[in-house]
Amino acid sequence: MRQLHPRAAARRGLAASTAFVLTAVLSLVWLPAGAEGTQRVDAYLKGLTSLEADFAQFTFNADRTRMMEGRGTFYLQRPGRFRWQYETPGKQVIIADGKRVYLHDLELDQVSHQSEEKALRGTPALLLANNDPIDRHFTAKPIDSTDGREWVELTPKAADTDVIRIELGFGDTGIESMIMEDSFGQTTRLNFTEIKRNPSLDAALFKVDEKAGGDFLSFD
Repeated sequence: MRQLHPRAAARRGLAASTAFVLTAVLSLVWLPAGAEGTQRVDAYLKGLTSLEADFAQFTFNADRTRMMEGRGTFYLQRPGRFRWQYETPGKQVIIADGKRVYLHDLELDQVSHQSEEKALRGTPALLLANNDPIDRHFTAKPIDSTDGREWVELTPKAADTDVIRIELGFGDTGIESMIMEDSFGQTTRLNFTEIKRNPSLDAALFKVDEKAGGDFLSFD
């Protein structure tokens, strides 16, 4: 197997955090006010076909020192397709096409990929890939607020996932923040703007051209 370029390996921290938090956001943006825990998720997923939003992402290490900051746009087309497009700190795109998840580093002209089943196992992406009820894979509960917003906590039931917990903060316009803690002690925070529910999206957003050149690295 070909080795991952050193620069790509150094950047994978940003993409790895995204892989776990991405679909929690996609699943829970704009949930109706007043519902609690699993009711928020169930109510929102009913009728959700697509989503688009801008994001700002901040990742901190176990000492709460900021490690990375990223900004860009994400797109969702249910079932199982999404595009997470970074403009900063480097141009990267994460695409799920319904079968595989691709991480494309545009500056290195390098793509790493693996099956959706492997890449998304134990993550909230399961909520997008199938119609299982949320409580089959996660424990959801409201948690105390210190900032005037409503907060919900998701805890994966799978024992071998890198995600420990996810907290979602809801304001007047829907979800405003999400905080994810992983088993490595890292914390990732996402803030959202310009959210569009059920927009019409170009199918080309969720395709990777494997003939375009560059390195294709499989991690299955």
